[in-house]
Amino acid sequence: MIYDKLPIVFLSTIASEKKDATNSLIATYLLQHLDEMQDIGIREMAVACNVSLSSISRFCKEIGLRDFNELKELLHTTSLYYEEAGADKDPENRVTDYGLRVKESVDLVTKTIDIPAVERLIKDLASYERIAAFGLLKAAGAAISLQADMLMQGKQVFTNVSYAEQIRYLEEAGRNDLILIFSYTGTYFDSADIRRLGRRLMIPKIWLIAGTKEKIPSFVNDVVRFQSGHDQISHPYQLQTAAGIIAQLYAAKMKMTTR
Repeated sequence: MIYDKLPIVFLSTIASEKKDATNSLIATYLLQHLDEMQDIGIREMAVACNVSLSSISRFCKEIGLRDFNELKELLHTTSLYYEEAGADKDPENRVTDYGLRVKESVDLVTKTIDIPAVERLIKDLASYERIAAFGLLKAAGAAISLQADMLMQGKQVFTNVSYAEQIRYLEEAGRNDLILIFSYTGTYFDSADIRRLGRRLMIPKIWLIAGTKEKIPSFVNDVVRFQSGHDQISHPYQLQTAAGIIAQLYAAKMKMTTR
C-alpha cells in the first residue's frame, strides 16, 4: 500500500469501477467522511456504507491492505491538501498566476527531459509487442494519453486505472512485457504490494518516467527523468508533457525508419 496516498487509491477505485459497485461505494463513503472514519469499528463502517462485514474485509485486501486494522491505522494519518497557485483574490490575476505556473512546469520538462533516455525507450517501444503503461490517478492520465497517441500510430499499449489491476499485471508479467510507469515523484514502487513481488519484478522490462533525481529500484531497468518542483499544480502537466514527447519522438523515429 502507498501509505501517504490513501485518498488517491480510493479515487482510483472509484474511477475504475461501476458507480454502484461495492468497492466504489465504500471508497466514496470513506472519502466523504475521512475524519469520522478514524475511530469507527468494522461493524459500524459496514452499516454506514450499507455493505456486509465481508465486503469491508474484501475491500481492504483489494486495495492492497492486510486487513481492516491496517485501514484504520492509515485513516488516522491521512489528510487532504490542495495547493493554490497564488493568494490573489482577483479572479483574473489568479487565473494568470495559475497559467504561468502551468507554463513554467511544461517548459521545465521540455528543457530538462533526458532525450537520450527517451530515444532508448523508443527503441523498446518499437521492438516490444506486449506493452503496458501505468500510473496512479493523475499519473494514470499520462499513461492513457500515451496509450491514445500510440494507438494513432498503430502501436497498442495496455493500461488500467485500477491500482489492484496494475499490481496484478506486474505480478503476472513475463520476459516479453515492456512496462512504463508514470510516477511524478518516483514513489510508485514504495508500497508493500510491490515489494512483496520481489524478484518477479526483474522478469519484465520496466521503465520509470519521473521528475526525480532519486535512485531507482534495482528492478527498474531504465528511467526517463525531468526536473520538477514536486508540486500539485505541475504534477499532471509535466507527466502529460513527458508522455507527449515520447509519442512525438516515436513518430519521428518511425518515419525515419520507413523511408
